[in-house]
Amino acid sequence: MKRVVGIGSLVAVGAGASAAAMWLSNKPNRLKAESFLRDMKRKVMPTVFEKAEQLPIHKGGHPHPHDIEDNKMVDEGATYAVQFYNEKMQ
Repeated sequence: MKRVVGIGSLVAVGAGASAAAMWLSNKPNRLKAESFLRDMKRKVMPTVFEKAEQLPIHKGGHPHPHDIEDNKMVDEGATYAVQFYNEKMQ
């Protein structure tokens, strides 16, 4: 059996949405809402934020051309993948 949404429900949703839009149009209220949502997110998923703060990444992405040790590590990683692929294909 299908349930039809009543006009009263639509009016209530519209009134709630317009009230929220009016409340969020004020900048201090937006900032309060943002901080509230951020705090709720931390309470729901604390491990994500804890891990993000604990990551020891000081540099990421492409290595500096004059950083010999880092370039050597990247090069060894690349040759390992090629060697692994070649062994699997033979």
